[in-house]
Amino acid sequence: MPLPFLTADRDFDADDDINDVALPFADHDQWRRPYRPGPWRVGLAALALLLASFVLLAAVVIAAAGASGGALFTFGVALLIILVALRVLRMGVWVSRAGLRQVRFFVTKTVPWPQANAVRTVQQPVRWLGLPRTVQGQALVLVRENGEQAPLLTDHNADFLSRVEAFDRAADTIEAWNAEYAGAR
Repeated sequence: MPLPFLTADRDFDADDDINDVALPFADHDQWRRPYRPGPWRVGLAALALLLASFVLLAAVVIAAAGASGGALFTFGVALLIILVALRVLRMGVWVSRAGLRQVRFFVTKTVPWPQANAVRTVQQPVRWLGLPRTVQGQALVLVRENGEQAPLLTDHNADFLSRVEAFDRAADTIEAWNAEYAGAR
């Protein structure tokens, strides 16, 4: 649903759906996600922030009732929910001139481009929305110099479920970054 107003990343005469436009970036030294977060990831974070707002309201009510210990605990729970929502939004693959960074919920791994032997798309069983259930799909795989392979993105994760074109565009962009910076060893 296009909105009647224009945003900073949209041209005046663009008829494309705003969700299908790749994010522009000019500075290759800053870490950038070469794709937009998917609706599943954004929806989960929005629900978490909605829950946090109710917990914050409860903290205010508890503080107004005079139970400062309970209010501080409830405020801490709300802060924890907000931090989880922000981390969920930050998860994904980020690229810069320095290398490739995969941000997961608890772990962030950075691979310098010279250590990335290849980045390619393969057909394989992939996890559906990060759950234990696997389905046949596509994965963008990072092959390191030592032969170790690690999936970076899948077409069934929270960013690309039901968005095949966005997955293809993100995979092509990350492969282009690999060709540009890993090839310049």
